[in-house]
Amino acid sequence: MDRSILTRPAPEPDDILRYGELPEQVADVWLPSGETAKPLLVFIHGGFWRAKYDRTHTRNLGAALREEGWPVASLEYRRVAGEPDGYTEDIRTALSVVPERLPGTGVIVAGHSAGGHLALWAAAACPPPGLLGTVALAPVADLGAADKAAIGDGAVAEFLGSPAAQRPDLDPVSLPSPASPVTLVHGDADTGVPPGLSRSYVDTHRRARLVVLPGMAHFELIDPLSPAWPAVLAELTALSGRAG
Repeated sequence: MDRSILTRPAPEPDDILRYGELPEQVADVWLPSGETAKPLLVFIHGGFWRAKYDRTHTRNLGAALREEGWPVASLEYRRVAGEPDGYTEDIRTALSVVPERLPGTGVIVAGHSAGGHLALWAAAACPPPGLLGTVALAPVADLGAADKAAIGDGAVAEFLGSPAAQRPDLDPVSLPSPASPVTLVHGDADTGVPPGLSRSYVDTHRRARLVVLPGMAHFELIDPLSPAWPAVLAELTALSGRAG
């Protein structure tokens, strides 16, 4: 597994937008030069919901998407173990505030790993106006199964502060199917977040699509230098075609 994207130097964002008063309630903003017909991409970073992982490791992703003509907002959010409602409150607030302040024809929400979980939750629980679709990259898409498997050394129980069975309202497989399209992208060599979690989601939500990338592990999906990157771009572009 190539983890270099977590520490690789990256350019600073074009701006940092505040969506609330707390220190974590900010978003890195990447804006392409000139006008763009692409949707705003709101990205939610991962890191097993733990405080030591913040949005800075998505800055290469934001810069690469900007070069492809995408306006991007990479969200930060509170990450306090055992207080999951703080996470979801921040995502809900950000999705109600950030798109109104940035350019883009419609909105696509994307996320990676734990951020993929939050993106899938948001698609069902608080979709922003103009949501064209959701792209979840290697998401923790089934909290119950992930909790039983103790992925990330018990990351789900640490995040929730309780067994997953007590919070079906936060488990994407237990929520209603989102009204807009959902695509999950997962590497078949991902040992950190097993692809079976994404298969569980699409087995429950039959309109969702699962794209399995042979030979790809976990972090390749957010690395613009990886062989997985063209497939990620293709899925974002496919959803952007619904704009207008």
